[in-house]
Amino acid sequence: MAIGAWLFLALNNKYVYTAKTVLVYKNFPQKRAFHALQSDTVDLQVEGTGWQLLFARLRIKPQSISISLEKLNNRNYILFSEQLFQVNRQLETSQNIISVRPDTLYFDFSERTVKRVPVRLVSNFTFGRQFDVSSDIEIIPEYVTLSGPEEELTKIKEWPTDTLTLKNMQNTTGARVAMAQNKLKNVNIFPTSAEIKVPVDEFTEKTVELPLTVVGNKEYYSIKLYPKKVKVTFLVALSKYQQINENFMDAVVDLAEWKNLNHSQLRVKLLRFPDHCKLVRISPEKVDFIIEK
Repeated sequence: MAIGAWLFLALNNKYVYTAKTVLVYKNFPQKRAFHALQSDTVDLQVEGTGWQLLFARLRIKPQSISISLEKLNNRNYILFSEQLFQVNRQLETSQNIISVRPDTLYFDFSERTVKRVPVRLVSNFTFGRQFDVSSDIEIIPEYVTLSGPEEELTKIKEWPTDTLTLKNMQNTTGARVAMAQNKLKNVNIFPTSAEIKVPVDEFTEKTVELPLTVVGNKEYYSIKLYPKKVKVTFLVALSKYQQINENFMDAVVDLAEWKNLNHSQLRVKLLRFPDHCKLVRISPEKVDFIIEK
């Protein structure tokens, strides 16, 4: 009983422990880009009872604390001692933070500039049989706003998303995807996510007949082609089957193949072809020709 009474009294006493936590910055300076010169993890000197130590209740909740950077508008360091009251109000326990190590956070500064760059979707899509993307993928917003040192922003031409993985798609699908993690501590990005809409449709074959045009005829020869037209077979979304026709394509042959390469036949090429359609075949792929000088 004596030992139990002693232990009970000992555990009721106050002790100072050390607990680690992560810093989250808020109230950023509006006209200054900053870069922290130390780790974002600090040691909290926490006052608590022996009971808390015995039952491993030293874990600080939440696992991060918010620190205001408002003072950085006038100086290049932050003092924890000035924000200790606000830090203690964030805790969900009866523990009391009496100090932080280090007490001073130092920052490196440069002039802050703003830049807009396009969002690049990183994707991993698979589709059901005969299904595919039928039109441009919508990304909202199309651009993100970056703020930071000019020398850093000039290196950034676009901002990728996290990989969006969608499997066996057979219908138009929407999703929200986060922007790729920002590894530059002195560059801020807004917004941090985007809405993605992937239009998906079933595809089917369609064949159109196209007249051939001769290019590369610098000497203005009189040329006869055999045949004069070719058949182009391609895959098109069912929703656009009636809309897509021969007016969306141009088929040509290049006379330079005969003049420079001595080819006896000319290969058919498509100069224009509709987006999100897939070429299956051109028949014939090569044509005969006669040149009249």
